Amino acid sequence: MEKQLKNDFEKIIKTTNFSKETIKIKENHLNQFIATGFPNRKLENWKFSDINQIIKKNIGDLGFYNDYSFANKIDPSIFIDGIEHNKIVFINGRIEKIDFTYEDINKIEILDQDQLENSIKYDNSLISLNSAFTNKYYKIVVKENYSLKKPLIIYQTSTKNLKYKNINLRLDFLLENNSCLKLIEISDDNSRKNFTNTFFNFELKKHTILKNYKIDKKINDNIKYSFNNIQQDTNSISETFILSSGSNFIKNEINCNLNGKYSSAFINGIFSLKNHSHHEIRTSVNHLIDNTKSYQLIKSVLDDNSKSVYQGKIFVNSKAQKTDGYQLSKAVLLNENSEFNAKPELEIYADDVKCSHGSSSGNLNKDSIFYLMSRGLDYEQSKELLINGFLLEVVEKITDSEIRNLIKNLIGVKE
Repeated sequence: MEKQLKNDFEKIIKTTNFSKETIKIKENHLNQFIATGFPNRKLENWKFSDINQIIKKNIGDLGFYNDYSFANKIDPSIFIDGIEHNKIVFINGRIEKIDFTYEDINKIEILDQDQLENSIKYDNSLISLNSAFTNKYYKIVVKENYSLKKPLIIYQTSTKNLKYKNINLRLDFLLENNSCLKLIEISDDNSRKNFTNTFFNFELKKHTILKNYKIDKKINDNIKYSFNNIQQDTNSISETFILSSGSNFIKNEINCNLNGKYSSAFINGIFSLKNHSHHEIRTSVNHLIDNTKSYQLIKSVLDDNSKSVYQGKIFVNSKAQKTDGYQLSKAVLLNENSEFNAKPELEIYADDVKCSHGSSSGNLNKDSIFYLMSRGLDYEQSKELLINGFLLEVVEKITDSEIRNLIKNLIGVKE
């Protein structure tokens, strides 16, 4: 694999105009990835999802070079109806469209990041891979005292002709003081047997609001990894919702640092899996100063031979008195071959805190099914009604009513 990586890296360098400094930074990231490779179950954070073996089993050998010199045609049928929105469109890892039609152009800044920033460091080989092979990325700046009038939807699409490739995507977001962004990420894959590696970096200044909704619903046999890094200043709020359903394998990681007083992070997610799908959500919420709050709720509905994993960690620094941290995960197993793994963690170094975690799993309540059937419903209707009620609690955590209704329609849950 090392020879393939270096050959593909040289092809990228020859077809781009990166500065010498950026090339050097990319070479360092490449060497870091080569030294460690894809994560495997020997690493604690990957004990339930050995992505090294998953890629070998489902894809085999990967190509790391993608030719971005040719534009891809955008199929307008991918766009969500019924909600006016701004757009960023990725096709096969290439940005084809950035459209902020509904916004004041003086309040949004789009920076072409030709110079790779080297200030963000993680002990994560997949971020090293992303940094080495990302062709081009942008920083979206929401100016001070501005709230986007309409949501921004990021469409991550791929075409049928793409196969056995690694696709790397990156975007940075800066929300200046007293600004607001609603962001929806939608995966719409037509490709097969690729590995998509996404890194989004969010910097939230004082009194800002980020509402981020990640939707993976279309059935496909690709392997995906997504890492969201969120840095929050005083009195900022981040709300993250994850619908994890479509891909063969996907791991969503959320790292959130609450750096400012009265900052809050809310992370909610739904696994709705069947067949042999294997999905994971891993969260790290770090309370680094006093008077911060976090809330996490993850629910799974698992059928056939599917598997879901939730690893959630709340870290409380010794300075972080008056912390309020909560996490809960629940799973309904519809089949004896389905599997749910949970690893809740609390690491607390302050004494004046309110923190809790919990996890439970089980089958649908037979008495509840019997009761509903006695009222005229058949078995499938009864099961659907119970699942609907189980998931509705998570969807109701979405604070934006328009987006909440959109996601309800996508999942099929009802009031």
